[in-house]
Amino acid sequence: MSNPLLDTSSLPRFADIRPEHAVPAVTQLIAQHKRKLGQLLEAPDAGFDALVNPLEEMNHELGRVWSPVGHLQAVLDDPAWREAYNASLPLLTEHGSEIAQNKALQEAFERVEKSLPPDTAEVRRTLVNHALRDFRLGGVALPEQEKAEFRGIMQELAAVQAKFEQNLQDATDSWHFLATEASTVAGLPPQTLERARQAALDQGEDGWRLALDHPTYHAVMTHADDRQLRERFYRAWSTRASDQGESTQWDNSDNIEKILELRHRAARLVGFASFAEYSLATKMAAKTADVLDFLKELAARTRASAAKELEAVQDFAGQPLRPWDAAYYLEKLKQQKYSVSDEELRQYFPASKALAGLFETAARLYGVTLARAKNVETWHADAEYYELRDADGRIMGGFYTDLYARNGKRGGAWIDECIVRMNLPGGQVSPVGYLVCNFSPPDSDGQSLLTHNDVVTLFHEFGHMLHHLLTRVDYPSLAGINGVPWDAVELPSQFMENFAWSYEVLGRASGHVQTGEALPREIFERLERSRKFGAALAMLRQVEFALFDFRLHSEFASPGRNAARCSRVLEILDEVRKEVSLIQHPDYNRLPHSFSHIFAGGYAAGYYSYKWAEVLAADAFGAFEEAGIFDRQTAARFRSGILESGGSRDIMDAYVAFRGREPTLEALLRQSGIGKAA
Repeated sequence: MSNPLLDTSSLPRFADIRPEHAVPAVTQLIAQHKRKLGQLLEAPDAGFDALVNPLEEMNHELGRVWSPVGHLQAVLDDPAWREAYNASLPLLTEHGSEIAQNKALQEAFERVEKSLPPDTAEVRRTLVNHALRDFRLGGVALPEQEKAEFRGIMQELAAVQAKFEQNLQDATDSWHFLATEASTVAGLPPQTLERARQAALDQGEDGWRLALDHPTYHAVMTHADDRQLRERFYRAWSTRASDQGESTQWDNSDNIEKILELRHRAARLVGFASFAEYSLATKMAAKTADVLDFLKELAARTRASAAKELEAVQDFAGQPLRPWDAAYYLEKLKQQKYSVSDEELRQYFPASKALAGLFETAARLYGVTLARAKNVETWHADAEYYELRDADGRIMGGFYTDLYARNGKRGGAWIDECIVRMNLPGGQVSPVGYLVCNFSPPDSDGQSLLTHNDVVTLFHEFGHMLHHLLTRVDYPSLAGINGVPWDAVELPSQFMENFAWSYEVLGRASGHVQTGEALPREIFERLERSRKFGAALAMLRQVEFALFDFRLHSEFASPGRNAARCSRVLEILDEVRKEVSLIQHPDYNRLPHSFSHIFAGGYAAGYYSYKWAEVLAADAFGAFEEAGIFDRQTAARFRSGILESGGSRDIMDAYVAFRGREPTLEALLRQSGIGKAA
């Protein structure tokens, strides 16, 4: 096949795929699908199988072709991939909008819904109901002029959101600090210093060239003894892609305003008062008041504990804490109070050992095996491919890993779909995913040493991956994470984090970099005692992010405000911080300009989902604590009820079927060591 992107017979042909393949592949496939759709709509009174199955197969095929394009532009330092992505995105957005606004297709789905017999499988009824909901959200009922306006909004929104993410990446990659005195970098971990020294040598410089990637930033903020260095990094990090950054060429200020305006206009067009209301149409939470009440209750229940934590750290530091002091003194006090440090723990967590322990945990829980598959094409020397097999040795799916930070790679950690499970007359395909992190790259000895926080992150993302891989739903639009309410998507990931706090797990996921010795129980017990240390302050910070996001999207263009600049981004952030935060931020802080979760990712008016789902996760893990964390019956119920069912059933019904009751907030507060309201 001349265009390797169109070859969906196997895994992506990464050795052959080039940026110039993207637009022709997307263009050709969309044209084919339009012709097929026209033929489907010509058939009189097509039933579920005749209408829905072919549509599912077409969407699946388009997802497979597009997936490598979106992935490669995020992980490769190649401007051509960004250009290919940006050129292809409008084609996909327009096609998606046309499908969502196709009145004949909507009417065909309505006929299918009416023809479903009473004993129709829940997954089929859910699929049809979701489709009808999405037609409404896509503007199918609008007059033609407003349909065109809605499509234009979606086109522009996709482009501006992509620009936001790309500005952030460019601003992050462009910044560095060259330290020439050893005293400046005192306290930094050896792994960080080695990387920085090598980066300086590569540029013909003498000293330590410190970049703004997350591993370096975290190391500086947590370990650097030089307060000026910490403040320098805090300022660089908190002003990325903003009017306060060292360079304003990547300023996201206008992008933020445009994104909020476009979202609000789209929501109003299809009958919602705000984008926050629009977003809840596909979530567990029913009303905006439910979300705000949840966040404010969580803040109220947390504040007293957080104030005690802050007082203890400030007493230890002997001064009021600024944002660039908090992580540093928290770490120092943790070392003094619990005799445990990130650097001590890091020696026990080579990335390869942590990954092996993670895979063993999945095997013990769900009876699956994971093993690296060699001779699979990848996009980078760091990337690897693993196969997931069931208890009988049959392949259930697979996933790629790309674990280490590098220039040009999007920051953070995430999973994405490469191939979604499908089991339909037109084809049977196992799921495949991407698991991406930004851990410290291997040192000169080939070792990447993880902090325990890194290990927790790895377990978190693998929880998402298990959700993707273990699904038993045959229809792609409801398989894995698809069709799952966004405020429940984080349930499997945050649930999985709990296993990274078990000695039964960490004893097998650790091995000292020099001796191979497993993490001693005595060190683990110190780590466990420190788990709740700083948890209330961390909880308040997440509530701050969530409340800011939700207010921003629910209050846009309130009556009486100037429509030209009516989002009040910084004003709302200041109000939320005065209500929630205990640490004062400097005026130059520009959190919104790098808040890609809500301005470029899927968490717009949905960042609260982390806390909402964390309530579910803490409560769910309670069932494992009661029965034994590797209890096979409990794991089987969780697997079948949550991981396998995807979006095929109501998530609360699924949760109650697993747990026997609805979740309670108390489990999360107890897990975090947070008491009742003050």
